[in-house]
Amino acid sequence: MTKPAPKEWILGISPYVPGKAAADDGRPLIKLSANENPLGTGEAARAALIAATADLATYPDPGAAKMREAIAAVHGLDPARVIYGTGSDELLHIAASAYAGPGDEILYVKYGFSVYDIAARRVGATPVIAPDKDYATDVDALLACVTEKTKVVFLANPNNPTGTMTPREEIARLHASLRPDILFVLDQAYAEYLDANEDDGGLELARNASNVLVTRTFSKIYGLAAERIGWGYASAEIIDALHRIRAPFNVTTAGQSAAIAAVTDQAWVEASRAHNRQWRLWLADEIAGLSNHGLRAVPSKANFLLILFNGKLTAEAAMKGLWDEGFATRWLPGQGLPNGLRITIGTEEQVRAVAAKLRAMAETA
Repeated sequence: MTKPAPKEWILGISPYVPGKAAADDGRPLIKLSANENPLGTGEAARAALIAATADLATYPDPGAAKMREAIAAVHGLDPARVIYGTGSDELLHIAASAYAGPGDEILYVKYGFSVYDIAARRVGATPVIAPDKDYATDVDALLACVTEKTKVVFLANPNNPTGTMTPREEIARLHASLRPDILFVLDQAYAEYLDANEDDGGLELARNASNVLVTRTFSKIYGLAAERIGWGYASAEIIDALHRIRAPFNVTTAGQSAAIAAVTDQAWVEASRAHNRQWRLWLADEIAGLSNHGLRAVPSKANFLLILFNGKLTAEAAMKGLWDEGFATRWLPGQGLPNGLRITIGTEEQVRAVAAKLRAMAETA
């Protein structure tokens, strides 16, 4: 008997694995595994979301006009060139769908965001992985992997799961060296954690270039991960293509209202950024003090640290030890990092507890 068969490239996909929220025995844990904002959601965004739930029977604005206008006003953009999605993940997927397919190649760096591989395989394109440079993006290595089949280049900046940052001049050099028919997707999910002088120039490129798509999210610093709201910016031609295949009514009424309040509440953004900067640096210093035990924190500009375990204490053992303290972290063997734990920067109390447990485990391993 015959039965429906998926395309062979679909069976080659390894499904996305979200960060754990519970130990293997089912115990609930404090999530430091998904890079959520430990401060929660700003009051303005929370109030706007609750108020907008009064009408649940009516479809949301399909054009998300007010949300696009609010985003554009904050960032100095043309609202007509702002696109929106179910998180930035939807935008990454439809970018691959619109510009690549069987016989094409989609390029990204080693230790890049795991969704890039899924997005490439989902459309039947061939994923091509460029070598890294000490866990960071190597522009020359990326360019060396470009072929006549390359249709899309994905680059997260800051990168996930490493937290590394590619500077503005290197982003400009990479873009200038790509053929104009290659779509350059600059994934800025963690851009709001950067200081103003660390801006990589991505939005400026998207304003002026015909082949650049910048994506961002409300899931991280804005504390709206539950609502799944992303947005992007590109040329009118790219935006037109993406609109043709994005899901209709993809951002809820409540989500649109919350996003408007969140993006205009820059005091919340700055408070979250300052907290993250302080405790990321503090935790990095604590890990540096354990270097003689084989621990190393990869330099990060995001809201997490990738900690490498190259001594007696393994990443898996550290993860399980942190379970005992009530914390979920992200172990990454599926991304080629069996010696790495990605740990979200939590509250002061959480960060101090994680550091103390890591020190105790490292010193007794």
